[in-house]
Amino acid sequence: MAPVLLIVPGSFCPPSEYDPVVEGARAKGIEIRAIPLVTAGKKPGDLPTMYDDAVSIVKEIEKEADAGKDVVVVSHSYGGTPASQAVKGVTKAEREKAGKKGGLVRLAFMTAVVPYEGAAAGTFMAECEAPGGYTAADEDGWLYHPDPAVSASYVFNEKTPEEGYKRVIDAFIQHSSVSFGNELTYAGYADVPSSWLFCDKDLCVPPNVQQAGIDAIEKASGKKVDVRHIDHDHVPNESAPEEVIDWFVHLSKLGGKETA
Repeated sequence: MAPVLLIVPGSFCPPSEYDPVVEGARAKGIEIRAIPLVTAGKKPGDLPTMYDDAVSIVKEIEKEADAGKDVVVVSHSYGGTPASQAVKGVTKAEREKAGKKGGLVRLAFMTAVVPYEGAAAGTFMAECEAPGGYTAADEDGWLYHPDPAVSASYVFNEKTPEEGYKRVIDAFIQHSSVSFGNELTYAGYADVPSSWLFCDKDLCVPPNVQQAGIDAIEKASGKKVDVRHIDHDHVPNESAPEEVIDWFVHLSKLGGKETA
């Protein structure tokens, strides 16, 4: 049985931002859905953390696994950090030992931020050389994009300035500032095979930061990451939807199998 794919969005993004590639993958027979981040979308109370996101991801994995399904978690950008955290106890191997069916069989990272154990997403993002004024925090600690033109040139750099500006306005919601400072306490990518969609034109999570994530995975797991390069920006679900859908097909066929 082919696995179900769960997409963990990038920061500032609701699940709906992935609708076009989700619908395209479903048209090819893939079971797939995007799940919300707790840290995205301003709400009352204490600022949610990366760990809150991880708990939410675990619940979504368990929901599918309890139905007897294998699961591939596909994370984009910041989502790579809580996705890595949210592995303990939900891998297929661990669940089988407990007499349960289904479970996580692969982590797939789409131009993601994947720190080593003991580091935070913000540690790696500090190497990304974001332009001045890219984000700011409001009085409650929720991040926003004060200058959509600046953000557009950084995130949607394959679009025209006008198109990118509109996408920032239409797409982004506020994001919890504390989530970028929460350290990874469990390097879950050591427990299952990993894949990576490497975006060579990404300015937001540039090639050196993507490679650092791959290096962290390979060091912790002792195994090679299944890497696919595409010549696109930080949001390939928009700049290269057909290539992303093709990658989803690849992940669906791969499941939990090891690659050379």
